Amino acid sequence: MTGDTRAFRALVETVGESITARLSDVERRLTELVDARDPRASGPALETLRAGGKRLRPLLVLTCGAIDDADETQQRALISAGAAVELVHMATLVHDDVLDDAALRRGRPTVYAEHGRERAVQTGDMLFAIAFEELAASGDADQVRALSEAASGLATGELLQREDAWNATVTRDRYLLRCSLKTARLFEAAAQLGAHAGGRPELAPTLGAFGAKVGLAFQLADDVLDVVASTEQTGKTRGADLLDGTVNLPLIVATERDASLGDVELRSITTAERAAEICDRIVATGAPDDVLAEARKLIADAKELLDGRVTRTERSVFESIADQAVVRNK
Repeated sequence: MTGDTRAFRALVETVGESITARLSDVERRLTELVDARDPRASGPALETLRAGGKRLRPLLVLTCGAIDDADETQQRALISAGAAVELVHMATLVHDDVLDDAALRRGRPTVYAEHGRERAVQTGDMLFAIAFEELAASGDADQVRALSEAASGLATGELLQREDAWNATVTRDRYLLRCSLKTARLFEAAAQLGAHAGGRPELAPTLGAFGAKVGLAFQLADDVLDVVASTEQTGKTRGADLLDGTVNLPLIVATERDASLGDVELRSITTAERAAEICDRIVATGAPDDVLAEARKLIADAKELLDGRVTRTERSVFESIADQAVVRNK
C-alpha cells in the first residue's frame, strides 16, 4: 500500500461512517455497471477498477450532496452520480495510457500494456458510455450537462497537451489552461453533480468553483510527484511526463531558473535513467517546492469560497478533502 493510499484511507475515516458507507455503495455500483457488460470489454475494465484509486471525485460528489441529510431518493442519485464521474475518470486514464505508451498505472500493468492498443481504446470508450448511461437514467439535465461539459473540456485539454508535446517553450498560462481543462473540470463537475443530486442546486456554482480550485491544486501536486517521487511511491516511472513529452509546471519553473534546462532536447529523454537525471536537475532549482506552494495557495483560496455557504461540520469535511489534494507522497 502506498503512502498516498494510506493518507486517503485516513481521510475517509475522518469524514464519518455515513459517507464511508456510501463510498462503499459507489464502489459496488461501479462493479455492477462494469461487470454487466460483454466479458471481452468488461474484463480489462474490471482490472482498471480493481487497481483502486483515491476516489476523491466520488467523495466530492457525496460531500457536496450533503448525503447525511439526503433522503433515500437523493442518496441513490448521489451514488449514481459518484459512480458516473469515477467512470469518466477511469476512461481518461485508460485512454491516456494509450497516448502516453504507458506500461504502469498504480503499480500495475496498464490495459494498454496488457491487452494492446485496440482493446484499451475500446475499454476507455465503454467506460465513457456507461458513465453517461448511468447519469442519463436520473433524468436530470443539469447533471448530464455538467458531466458533458467536463468531458468536452477533458478532450480539449488532451488536444492541447498533444499539441504541446516535446515543446520546451510552453508557457505557464498555457500549462494552467491545459490543466484546468484536463483535470479541474472533472473536479468542478463532481461538485456540481453532488449539489444537484443532493437537492441543493443553489450551491452548484460555489461548490463547482471550489472543486475546480481543488482539482487544479491536485494536478500541480501530481506534477511535483512526477519529479520527486519514486516508482514505489506512485506506481509510475519517475519522470513519466518527461518520457512522454509532457511539459509540466516544475519543468517550466525550473527552466526559468536554470537556462541550461532549456537546451535539453526533450525527445532525447528516452530512458528512466535519463528522466531521473533531469528530475534531479529540476529538484536542484527548488521548483517543486514552489509549485507545491502554489497548490497550497489554491487550496486556501478554495476554502475561502466556502465562507458562509456551508455548515461548520460540512466545512470540516470539505477542508479535509481539499487538503488531501496536496498531501500526497513527497
